[in-house]
Amino acid sequence: MTDTQELYNIADELRAIANTGIHFTDSHYDRTRYEQILQLSARLTATIEARPTEEIMEIFTDNMFHISPINGAGAAVFRDGKILLIQRDDNQLWAIPGGLVEVGDTLSSAACRELEEEAGLRGVAVRLLGIFDSRIWKSGLKHQLFHSIFEVEVPADQQPQVCPETLANGFFAEDELPPLSPGHDLRLPLLFKIERGEVPAPYFDASPQIDLTNH
Repeated sequence: MTDTQELYNIADELRAIANTGIHFTDSHYDRTRYEQILQLSARLTATIEARPTEEIMEIFTDNMFHISPINGAGAAVFRDGKILLIQRDDNQLWAIPGGLVEVGDTLSSAACRELEEEAGLRGVAVRLLGIFDSRIWKSGLKHQLFHSIFEVEVPADQQPQVCPETLANGFFAEDELPPLSPGHDLRLPLLFKIERGEVPAPYFDASPQIDLTNH
């Protein structure tokens, strides 16, 4: 993890604590302290991005969107041992189709929606492959996000299309992967192992180990 990413993580955690406290406290004293924490979070982010603190505070104030990790969903489409990747138009790197879960979505429907929006394919989610913490899997995001990756089946006669959010697409074997978006270099090898049955599905990041014999 880079120093910049760690600073974003700290600012993200401070903001979540502050906005949760401001939202729920009835104490004027506590509210003042939470507002100070929010100001520190904004100052830290402003320093990283060389932006005015006031500008960041306008975004952070009364923003309950990031008080818990964000949810994202992705679609893993396999054909003949290869996986579908799309080339993103924002960073020109390659990734599985995916994006943020919207209000009203289920996780699996979000994965299928993103697949249609980014590759022009309509499919059905048949299996949850794994849930990946963006911090553990080095996605390089400012905010913590959980990636839920589903295996999606698509009729064989459907071919991926270039869409407004993408530059190109294609099916790639594990040993011929193109330049990947952050985190995909770690997740894709595991997805191939899950698809081959070498790792059970669904994968999830382990919880802290405790001695259950003393409970």
